[in-house]
Amino acid sequence: MKSGVRNQLAEKMAGEITLSDSPGLALKKWRVSFEIAPGVLSERLGVSPSVISDYESGRRKSPGTAVVGKIVDTLLAIDEESGGAKIEKFSSMFFSGIANDVILDLHEYETPVPLQKFAEAIGCSLLCGSTDQTIFGYTVVNSLNAILELSSNEFNRIYGWSTERAVIFTNVSTGKSPMVAIRVTPFKPRCVILQGIDPADVHPFVAKMAERDRVTVMCTAMEIDKIVSRLREQEW
Repeated sequence: MKSGVRNQLAEKMAGEITLSDSPGLALKKWRVSFEIAPGVLSERLGVSPSVISDYESGRRKSPGTAVVGKIVDTLLAIDEESGGAKIEKFSSMFFSGIANDVILDLHEYETPVPLQKFAEAIGCSLLCGSTDQTIFGYTVVNSLNAILELSSNEFNRIYGWSTERAVIFTNVSTGKSPMVAIRVTPFKPRCVILQGIDPADVHPFVAKMAERDRVTVMCTAMEIDKIVSRLREQEW
């Protein structure tokens, strides 16, 4: 892993945690994004699992910059030891942009947002999966342009800084193509929202693919501009 890229990612992570109004939740977001269990992190840091839990829940005073730096370095080191897939994914976002006709809007949340509340804000109907979970962001994607223009590696950039998010695909006809694209890439979003289609018109394969990848799928008839404005005005 190139040291310069690793250092930039470390600075991004540490800065977000330190400057967040909820440092513990920001810390948890990154730990979950790297798919590292609290026990694994605590063991590497030489502390009890309750220390990590207390930081993330806010029961313990927010760690200082030195401690945050050590935690971030440990997360990166653990990922490097298993091949560095997460570092490669997140670091790629520093150097390559995606045309704005592919990603129409992208936002990260500092604190987790209940998926049910998110769905209600943009008039979603559940197709399959559970809404009893939380997300840390959303991306609004032009479905056709994403499929035509993005390679498999570039497609992963729609996930921003966390796959714990809702990805809204616009102007879909059956919903099959976006789910196939997700099926063949390594990272999966928490939720997929198909815009401009009624649940009854969704291809039957969509639910089957979603269940295999444990992705919640919903539909909304709300116009794209209204979706973007409605989500931007929410104070979550």
